[in-house]
Amino acid sequence: MDAAQTLAHHRPFNHTDQGMNQTAGLIGLGAMGAGIAATLRARGYEMHVCDARPDAAASFARDGGVACATPAQVGAACEVVVSVVVNAQQTESVLFGDQGAAVAMRPGSVFVMCSTVDPNWSIALEQRLNAMGIHYVDAPISGGAAKAASGQMTVMSSARPEAYAKADPVLDAMAGKVYRLGDRAGAGSKVKIINQLLAGVHIAAAAEAMALGLREGVAADALYEVITHSAGNSWMFENRMAHVLAADYTPLSAVDIFVKDLGLVLDTARASKFPLPLASTAHQMFMQASTAGYGREDDSAVIKIFPGIELPGHQFPLAD
Repeated sequence: MDAAQTLAHHRPFNHTDQGMNQTAGLIGLGAMGAGIAATLRARGYEMHVCDARPDAAASFARDGGVACATPAQVGAACEVVVSVVVNAQQTESVLFGDQGAAVAMRPGSVFVMCSTVDPNWSIALEQRLNAMGIHYVDAPISGGAAKAASGQMTVMSSARPEAYAKADPVLDAMAGKVYRLGDRAGAGSKVKIINQLLAGVHIAAAAEAMALGLREGVAADALYEVITHSAGNSWMFENRMAHVLAADYTPLSAVDIFVKDLGLVLDTARASKFPLPLASTAHQMFMQASTAGYGREDDSAVIKIFPGIELPGHQFPLAD
């Protein structure tokens, strides 16, 4: 499928397409998953949801929907099940663990996988599910919690035509842009890890620039104002350095996410002996931040690896 075909297959959600009296399942009510579930509910779907934290599912269901105790309950109730968990290991558990969804899903139903994973793992998962009579959509997502909640996030998908036939209404309802990148699993995950290469490098570069400014005595808020209105700006600088200015490292996307995702990028490139010097450096920076104890903080906390700077909200400079 060429680029023109890919764009032609994008069909924005139309409110006349609302899934009245239709059900959909979602597993994983984190920052992105909760937003996706709320968007689908607002667009007419009866949502069956499940999370490792039962309180999260119960809280969602209080505003409409059904809280399920296990992924199997979601799989039994819904023909389309969307999984929004952290990684391949959690996806395996959702599908094949105790009370996993796969054993309960009916033949002809579809599993939509939204995690960032090794593309080869995603290809193998499609084969495993197809052997069980279950369709599969390789559908990593991007855009952050706010865009997920407003239905404006991006989906980078690839799937067999019969999987798209079943999943298309849900995909178009939950996202602002759905890119259909191929007729089998793998392409969606490849594009996502390339996106993560850029995201990780941009965050690392933004942190480096802000750290240099602080080291040189530039006022952090002034630097942020100038850069966000100059050619050196990036979406990641504007978004993540705002977290630094607010001294708010609440993990919307954690340091350890980029340890994982940039690791996937490097593993993919290593298999074909393709050099990625910038991604390698950014990965080391996130690794350093994680080792220093910041792994569960917001990924903007990578700025904390730089010595001799006083961050907003810190009373004393970080140690040299």
